[in-house]
Amino acid sequence: MQLSKRVAAELFGTFWLVLGGCGSAVLAANFAGPVHGLGIGFVGVSLAFGLTVLTMAFAIGHISGCHLNPAVSVGLTVAGRFPARDLVPYIAAQVIGAILGALVLSLIASGKPGFDLVASGFASNGYGERSPGHYSLAAAFICEVVMTGFFLFVILGATDKRAPAGFAPIAIGLCLTLIHLISIPVTNTSVNPARSTGPALFVGGAAVDQLWMFWVAPILGAVIAGVIYPLIAESRSGNAQEMALD
Repeated sequence: MQLSKRVAAELFGTFWLVLGGCGSAVLAANFAGPVHGLGIGFVGVSLAFGLTVLTMAFAIGHISGCHLNPAVSVGLTVAGRFPARDLVPYIAAQVIGAILGALVLSLIASGKPGFDLVASGFASNGYGERSPGHYSLAAAFICEVVMTGFFLFVILGATDKRAPAGFAPIAIGLCLTLIHLISIPVTNTSVNPARSTGPALFVGGAAVDQLWMFWVAPILGAVIAGVIYPLIAESRSGNAQEMALD
């Protein structure tokens, strides 16, 4: 598949992840409506993020591999599953897609009278006072490293050619759901630098100041997993398995 088509798929996929995942948090998490208690809550938001990845994995996995995440692209490169020459175009497309997704979400959310984008937090990530549970920088950093590491580990395992065929999107989507169930209280869950960048640019201020952590920690976690998985799963011939979705 041509690089231009793969990059376009990554842009559309990351757009969908931000619009669907962050959109569920901004528009539906606490929605009361005419009947009290109709909001989907943080469990619903967790499921929404998982569904965005699951649906896009089926839609574009055969085109681009459905990374939707700079940390995933870096981790796959470290694991020998993705060519380093394509890293910059993929990451650029993912960040642009996330920003466009956040833009569309801001236009929708602003249609509600009294909506304050900055005051709402706009599904941005944070630590300290910006953490939903007021978790420290150290706790948030560890959380993002570990969660992203396990996310990449599941991706590598589920897309291994020796894994059951056709089930990778389900495993990956459910893994992301589980990660959100664990870490929304800690950082509002990033594990994805592009996902963090889109909303942060619209909130500005402290959200942008803290953005560095949501690049460094997820990428570090993905690199660690990219090193560990081949060591565990290496075939007898010493060759790592190629990614099934490539």
